[in-house]
Amino acid sequence: MQEWANQLCENRQFGSKMTDSKYFTTTKKGEIFELKAELNSDKKEKKKEAVKKVIASMTVGKDVSALFPDVVNCMQTDNLELKKLVYLYLMNYAKSQPDMAIMAVNTFVKDCEDPNPLIRALAVRTMGCIRVDKITEYLCEPLRKCLKDEDPYVRKTAAVCVAKLHDINAQLVEDQGFLDTLKDLISDSNPMVVANAVAALSEIAESHPNSNLLDLNPQTINKLLTALNECTEWGQIFILDCLANYTPRDDRESQSICERVTPRLSHANSAVVLSAVKVLMKFMEMLPKDLDYYGTLLKKLAPPLVTLLSAEPELQYVALRNINLIVQRRPEILKHEMKVFFVKYNDPIYVKLEKLDIMIRLASQANIAQVLAELKEYATEVDVDFVRKAVRAIGRCAIKVEQSAERCVSTLLDLIQTKVNYVVQEAIVVIKDIFRKYPNKYESVIATLCENLDSLDEPEARAAMIWIVGEYAERIDNADELLESFLEGFHDESTQVQLQLLTAIVKLFLKKPTETQELVQQVLSLATQDSDNPDLRDRGYIYWRLLSTDPVAAKEVVLAEKPLISEETDLIEPTLLEELICHIGTLASVYHKPPSAFVEGSRGVQHKRLPGSAGSGESVDSPDPASAAGVTEAPPAVIPSQGDLLGDLLNLDLTPPTATGPPPAPSSGMQLGAMDLLGGGLDSLLGGDIGGSAAMGAGFGAAPAAMPASFNAPVSGGLDDLFDLGGSVGMPMGAYSPPKTVWLPAMKAKGLEISGTFARRAGVIQMEMTLTNKAMSVMTDFAIQFNRNSFGLAPAGPLQVLTPLSPNQSIEVSLPLSTVGPVMKMEPLTNLQVAVKNNIDVFYFSCQYPISMLFVEDGKMERQVFLATWKDIPNDNESQFQIKDCHLNSDAASNKLQGSNVFTIAKRTVEGQDMLYQSTKLTNGIWVLAELRVQAGNPNYTVSLKCRAPEVSQCVFQSYEAMLKN
Repeated sequence: MQEWANQLCENRQFGSKMTDSKYFTTTKKGEIFELKAELNSDKKEKKKEAVKKVIASMTVGKDVSALFPDVVNCMQTDNLELKKLVYLYLMNYAKSQPDMAIMAVNTFVKDCEDPNPLIRALAVRTMGCIRVDKITEYLCEPLRKCLKDEDPYVRKTAAVCVAKLHDINAQLVEDQGFLDTLKDLISDSNPMVVANAVAALSEIAESHPNSNLLDLNPQTINKLLTALNECTEWGQIFILDCLANYTPRDDRESQSICERVTPRLSHANSAVVLSAVKVLMKFMEMLPKDLDYYGTLLKKLAPPLVTLLSAEPELQYVALRNINLIVQRRPEILKHEMKVFFVKYNDPIYVKLEKLDIMIRLASQANIAQVLAELKEYATEVDVDFVRKAVRAIGRCAIKVEQSAERCVSTLLDLIQTKVNYVVQEAIVVIKDIFRKYPNKYESVIATLCENLDSLDEPEARAAMIWIVGEYAERIDNADELLESFLEGFHDESTQVQLQLLTAIVKLFLKKPTETQELVQQVLSLATQDSDNPDLRDRGYIYWRLLSTDPVAAKEVVLAEKPLISEETDLIEPTLLEELICHIGTLASVYHKPPSAFVEGSRGVQHKRLPGSAGSGESVDSPDPASAAGVTEAPPAVIPSQGDLLGDLLNLDLTPPTATGPPPAPSSGMQLGAMDLLGGGLDSLLGGDIGGSAAMGAGFGAAPAAMPASFNAPVSGGLDDLFDLGGSVGMPMGAYSPPKTVWLPAMKAKGLEISGTFARRAGVIQMEMTLTNKAMSVMTDFAIQFNRNSFGLAPAGPLQVLTPLSPNQSIEVSLPLSTVGPVMKMEPLTNLQVAVKNNIDVFYFSCQYPISMLFVEDGKMERQVFLATWKDIPNDNESQFQIKDCHLNSDAASNKLQGSNVFTIAKRTVEGQDMLYQSTKLTNGIWVLAELRVQAGNPNYTVSLKCRAPEVSQCVFQSYEAMLKN
């Protein structure tokens, strides 16, 4: 479409702007025959008119492909306008008529040698746009000549054509040596040729991130900076984007580049300005902050950014989104420019909201009075969304600038007095945050807030008010009445309000136990017995159990001192911010997301980072700190937050399965049957009946659920010649099993410590555990149960602890697992939630199993099936990963992987690089296909994974890495 637009624009100079519209207004039907006759006319003018009619029909969506041979015959002309129109038609229909398109090849080749440089360039550009494999081989010779043409216009067009040809047939471009010619064009005398060569190489490099095509060095950078001053604005953008990918050797080189790029900040094109800002933001990282030039550069960056805000609203918005990133990284650039972010009455809402965000980021003690005055004005506007954000902004200012907190609270109280419903509700939400930031300072306003209780109808505002009442219950005389009023419509409230109400009433009970027994019984009953929401039910059970077993512990947990909230809760995470700074001036900086999050098929998208700052001692190209130290990533430790784990475990029957044989006889009177996990102690604590205990119901007999439907998903590679591949597989090594780690520390399990790992032996998954008794009493009656998980893992038998576990004694236990349990997709995918019971209590923990435990022994595909499956899986399902610091040759890697049921189907060697094609199959029938690239002498491997369930690719890669490195 871009080519069409370009050519249609160029054609306008040849014809009258007033008369060409007639070609689009025809109402004739069945005119193909008439057009055919006109196209074959001997009169040049009639022929040209006919081609214009054809292009007009094509533009409005009519199918005129039947005229292909007739239009192609019109190519033999000296008229440049007619030739352009015919080429435009060819670009559109060549793909649907590839055999006919071959007819035009001779004319293309002939036009590539035409004396007129415009015709030579037009021919090579059109050939590059015709995406037909049969034509590409004919394009090579004319393209080679045009790349070395004497006219720079032809050379710059040919440079872009190489990138287009590479997209169609990358191997052909490499074989013909066009990439080397492109690299030579970087030294061309014409700046536009240099810019297009850089653009073409950058585009090719993006789709092949490991190719190192743009080998940037000081000499090349100097050539690019020289061309920067003379080429067009879009050429400047290509060069600046290329410069942004360069990492200077030291701060002197960095300063030199910054000095030569700085004049671009005054360019009229906003895209050039943003590209220059990106380069300067990156290279500033390497400049020492005490350098005079550093301060000068900060001052120079402010005016161009301010100037961008005088453009039309759409450009303003893009500029503001970029400025938002810049002020998070370097707020000092715009700290004196607060006024330009004040909202104008005629700004669109999207600009207003973005300006508001930046105002808060720039707020400081020096300008807070000015900012608050503005925000108070905004809170009286008519635009509801804007007013809401302005009220929240006042609260954020109070949290950010402590000296202004009192002033902000006073402003918020004034706004509450307006009695405008949505203003009052937003004010209550932000006052809650102010209480969290400054405890015991502004609680005098609670009475005013309680006056507005009846007007609250939004869940967030109701939840905030309930939190305030619960948190400060001892200061509010009628707190129980206020909370009881919310309880009347408990089931009609949103989950957010229900959860807050449950917690608030428990807080109230712990502060005033004698007055609120009935209220707490009522809310616990509503939450645990009458609610279908698992989050609410789980929290209710936890509170119930805490209150029933140890009210003192409950007080310590529920009324614990809360940490102060942070000043900036909405800052972008630092590593993501670094990457986004490297993408200033692109869509990524507008979405505030990395390109990999929204670019379809983003396998080639590289994650960019800012260079190490000057004086930090950090090498620019240093590897990940963990890998540099040789530290392998430890398996996940026990996740301590029981709120995340209790889930369905509270409803699990911990009785061992009877089908696999009788359980060991219990050595105490305690039975392993269903038990009241909550102990029923709350009844005696409160002297009343709460309504029964929570019996544990769901046992091992549950039927296995189906795998989630979303488990369907893809990777690519040159596999067409798989059948010729040699490569034998040696004797496999043993299956990989990770070392044991502590899953359940003794301090969290009343003296029981569980450490463990997973192993696969003879086709059976084993959960190998060491149970250690660090308590003073004997432990007996062990049982185990799993929560539902991604692959249906469940114990295949009881936990065999046949003898009592004495104090300071350890015992090794191996529990066989099956994969026919109930299925529920977990996050992360290989997370396993476990409940272990003994004569003392029930304990919960979470661990992760390596997905390699699920690789089955019959995972070797036939070659033909492998090739067909690889091609059948969509390319969007392909994931590519790097395995670093691995020093095995391809045969050793293959043997090691086969020990864990990753089978090598074929092997081939291309230019010294071994490529292993492998398959593995999971217990649920999901196939994973892999291409492992091993280069002799290079410790970094590349593995591409293709699978119909792309969710598993990350886990499979982690297992690949663990298997190859251990």
